[in-house]
Amino acid sequence: MSATSADRIAVVIPALNEERAIRGVVESVLAICPHVIVIDDGSSDATVPCIADLPITLIRHPRPLGKGQGLRDGFRKARELGFDAVIAMDGDGQHLAQDIPRLLAAARAPPEHIVIGARIRNKDSQPSARRRANAVADWGISWGCGIPVADTQSGQRYYPRAALDLADLAADDFVFEAALLIAAVRDQGLGVVSVPIDVRYHGEFRGSHFRPVRDVTRITWYTIRRVVHYGSVVRSYRASHSTPPLIFDPPASA
Repeated sequence: MSATSADRIAVVIPALNEERAIRGVVESVLAICPHVIVIDDGSSDATVPCIADLPITLIRHPRPLGKGQGLRDGFRKARELGFDAVIAMDGDGQHLAQDIPRLLAAARAPPEHIVIGARIRNKDSQPSARRRANAVADWGISWGCGIPVADTQSGQRYYPRAALDLADLAADDFVFEAALLIAAVRDQGLGVVSVPIDVRYHGEFRGSHFRPVRDVTRITWYTIRRVVHYGSVVRSYRASHSTPPLIFDPPASA
């Protein structure tokens, strides 16, 4: 059976104080994929009781360790359980389970790619501070990767097994997702393709744990060090900014 079949993947959901949305997120995913790993990152609310009766694998941190550690532990558990790939989603409801089949369709089209659910539909509804921060991150992380990447900050992604093997990267919190992209492309030879999804910021969502100034600064410094590490700085910049990112837009029924 293909690694892009729902039977061969696990959906990994880091969660910190997501009592308002987490049950709906997990139930919607279970309707599509039977394998869900939730990492509770030291929540102080009712996140865990909200999903205690659901058929999931639950990992609990005694205190908040950051999104990077949540993903790292989720990847390790997925490998331990024998899964071929992972789809990562946030626990606040911004990502919809209905987009999972589209990510899997994109993963089948160009194999050995990370697939990003890129928030490029109705982008004007994104808060202006986040839109500017994401633009800066895309500019820098694409340079770090040496290829153009759309929406490097999206938390909804398909990771093939080669990317899961990067779980031990020395990077924390939101920097971990940038580190994964860069190392997957540079060290593992993976590509990156983006699937357009809607921007979802209004309504029931809690405030983001992402802090634009702090986190973009951390990501930027990490990326600069990686650009220097890999060398060919000018060539990498040109390669990452001279062509548009790879976009694949499968139908909703994919």
